Amino acid sequence: MTLVLDSGGVSALVRQRARLAELRHIGAWPPQVPAVVLAESLTGDHRHDFHANQLLRMCQVHDVDESLAREAAALRTATNRAGSISAVDAIVVAFAARQSAPVVLTTDPDDLGALAAQALQHITITGT
Repeated sequence: MTLVLDSGGVSALVRQRARLAELRHIGAWPPQVPAVVLAESLTGDHRHDFHANQLLRMCQVHDVDESLAREAAALRTATNRAGSISAVDAIVVAFAARQSAPVVLTTDPDDLGALAAQALQHITITGT
């Protein structure tokens, strides 16, 4: 299982220490995070971002290249909801589709589920 976090997943784990410990215990660690998620998760003010940054230091943060961005665009278009689904969510799902047994932790299971339904690989979407 490969745990992938979107911005809602990052925020939830910051607030849910017991869940964080559970995920570590079952071996779903370290979480994988596409770098663009940081733009949604952080404010740029270290005082407000302290706890999120602590969590992100335990994660593996991955760059987003052109190929991944193009895959995300195709997923987003395939939902027929491209105007209402965020590009960041599409990148998270496209990234997850490249992982082994991906599980995405999110606060937006509807949009990510719609994207995951378009992916070639099964992606488990888990609400926080």
